[in-house]
Amino acid sequence: MRIDLNADLGESFGAWSMGQDAQLMPLISSANVACGFHAGDPGTMRKTVRLARAHGVAVGAHPGFPDLGGFGRREMKLTPQEIEDLVLYQIGALAAIARSEGVRLQHVKAHGALYNMACRDEAMAEAIAKAVLAFDPTLVLFGLPGSALLQAGLDAGLPVAAETFADRAYHADGSLAPRSEPGSVIHEVDMVVARAVRMVCEETVVASDGTSMRVEADTLCLHGDTPGAAVLAAAVRRGLEDAGVMVASLTRR
Repeated sequence: MRIDLNADLGESFGAWSMGQDAQLMPLISSANVACGFHAGDPGTMRKTVRLARAHGVAVGAHPGFPDLGGFGRREMKLTPQEIEDLVLYQIGALAAIARSEGVRLQHVKAHGALYNMACRDEAMAEAIAKAVLAFDPTLVLFGLPGSALLQAGLDAGLPVAAETFADRAYHADGSLAPRSEPGSVIHEVDMVVARAVRMVCEETVVASDGTSMRVEADTLCLHGDTPGAAVLAAAVRRGLEDAGVMVASLTRR
């Protein structure tokens, strides 16, 4: 068994430092790099790409809403054309920086509210898929299993990866519990490790109502802005490998 282990990185901005990128990078196989709209800036993007290259980690674009103040976690009402344009803009920005460092992008993963809204809104999902397709049809589009976002990628002919979240609570319909709900982010290391192993090895997860539901897991996300993110990532990787799971990026299998 194999799994791609990804993390959202490059989310510092100017003098504001966020996350544990240097500690996380050796533990993951794919990095989702913020592109300057919800977080990140050109210098941080380049630094993050260089760090990923040094550790042999695949790089993907992590586009979000233009919402630095809300870290891209506030819902915005934009037209499909506006969404397509802002996603294309952000992919292009990161791709230019990556190219200058001799790195080719592997994937695209929307951030925060943009991701969650597109997972349930077909028009938004199609707009994201159109932006990815227009830039590079070989880029892998990440999305929740069974979501509108993943289906839009399939309909567009893109390679897709079903993404699961070991440190996030799920509703019984397969959606992520909003961060405003108590218990939506799981901090207990042993619990996160157990969920990760179960997601990958058994393709199931226990939802917030106690029911067990089936999930696909091509890539598993850990959040770089979570307190103790590096300790958590090390434990998850160790738990997966102890269970006989190889951690590898989607393009290095």
